[in-house]
Amino acid sequence: MAGSWWARAQAGGMLLALLGWVSSCVTTFVPLWKNLNLDLNEMEVWTMGLWHVCVVQEEGAVECRAHGSFLALPPELRVSRLLMCLSNGLGLLGGLLAALGLEGWRACEDRPWLKRRLLLAGGAAFCVAGVATLAPVSWVAYNTVLDFWDDGVPDIVPRWEFGEATFLGWFAGAFLAAGGLLLACSARSIKTASPTAPACRQLPAARGPAGGHPSHPKNADLVI
Repeated sequence: MAGSWWARAQAGGMLLALLGWVSSCVTTFVPLWKNLNLDLNEMEVWTMGLWHVCVVQEEGAVECRAHGSFLALPPELRVSRLLMCLSNGLGLLGGLLAALGLEGWRACEDRPWLKRRLLLAGGAAFCVAGVATLAPVSWVAYNTVLDFWDDGVPDIVPRWEFGEATFLGWFAGAFLAAGGLLLACSARSIKTASPTAPACRQLPAARGPAGGHPSHPKNADLVI
């Protein structure tokens, strides 16, 4: 019963982590981190991501333009690019390692200690990927709030607001961290096999020269 529970925990953790990884990849590349509605032209909505700035018109046309130089970007966008790419890479690595450590897979079945370490490493990679997703998303959201409530900016100037990718990034980071923790905790169900001690046998005693009765020398050592 306990074995099936741990197997379900591993499957649930893997599902959560993979869902978070896919959401993190989507968050990285969609230009929906910030939204800007222009009061002068309500037919256009500006959106910004880590790689592009797009203009969405009311009739459905979308025009995107890539950011300029990497060094010209604000610090939060530069760091967010690096951390999100790191998160995606760690999520992929964690998925490969954790898949080899799952109990349902036949890989490395003869080496349970290796499966346990692979599952622990995969869970740890997913947890780090979750932190690497939550940090940049929260940083960009924090700066967005500061800019929105900045009293030094006139009220007639449009303000950037949260985009859909901000909320998707928060969910992605939470799923990655929760799935990684569940996988790491379920690794305890994989017990390392201890080598079996060799069976002890007693050697037959030497027979006496006259008959079938064994002879017992006076100073003979006990044989185990």
